[in-house]
Amino acid sequence: MKKRFLVRWCALAGLTGLVAALGVTGPAWSRSRLPECAPGTASNRPPTRPAGPHTPGACRADTGRAPESAVQVDQMRDNSTAGGYHHLGAGTAGEWAGVYGRVSVVNSTVRAYSYDFVAARFMAKQDMGGGRIAWLEAGWAETGWAGAGRQHIYTYHTNSRTWQFYPQYAVRPGDRIWIDVHTDSGGIWQAWLWWNNRWNLLTAQKLPIGGTAYVEQYVEVHVDSRRRGRIDVPQVTVDNVQLRPSGGNGRYWRADVPTLTADSVQQRGRSFCLDWTTRYDTWRAGSCSKESR
Repeated sequence: MKKRFLVRWCALAGLTGLVAALGVTGPAWSRSRLPECAPGTASNRPPTRPAGPHTPGACRADTGRAPESAVQVDQMRDNSTAGGYHHLGAGTAGEWAGVYGRVSVVNSTVRAYSYDFVAARFMAKQDMGGGRIAWLEAGWAETGWAGAGRQHIYTYHTNSRTWQFYPQYAVRPGDRIWIDVHTDSGGIWQAWLWWNNRWNLLTAQKLPIGGTAYVEQYVEVHVDSRRRGRIDVPQVTVDNVQLRPSGGNGRYWRADVPTLTADSVQQRGRSFCLDWTTRYDTWRAGSCSKESR
């Protein structure tokens, strides 16, 4: 088993402190009093403190260089089939105030000018009833419609229903990135990236999901059904995954946490395989090897 970073996140400041630090009012959360993040490189050490506006060195991403994608989830569903989606990972059966962990970046065979995509991400979501779901997700993605085959840090939330890419973070295959998605209170959900050895705020959104939500950790693959073929995805590794309880310290996502998985067993005999090293905080997923098919 890989060496584990023994980090326990504590609860962050309350809603009042968050709003003051971010300098946000009303429904638009794009403006912030946090300093804009200076250009930098991938971090060479793991975080030692929780993500948040009061963490030393915390800054906000330059969203002026973060284009939104015109492609929407509904568009892909209209041009594909349910069979085009593969979800490799797990979700909680109960509600939490956030999720955090480290994810490796790989180079897949996503096809240009298609609705193919591969995304390794964490998500917080809530069923609003009537077929509506509200959520925020963050991680890295490689898509067929943007990025010319490169991997990008991204966020997606149901306030805008668009993919937000962050090209200033030059992730490459072989990198391992730390992502934190959480709320402090009041339904303000934040997505943070550990970059240049400091926490970078990607987005903060007022979502109608309250102070806790169901959280997920997934490698998601979508194959454009309009184009025959398959996508190869080298093994993505996910580790050090922790859950944030409301008002408490973070804890590793272990087998004692009620958890839902796409399949109750390893996905053998399929195009993609999921292998748990430690349920559920250390795992890997991607294309199955010849031996495992």
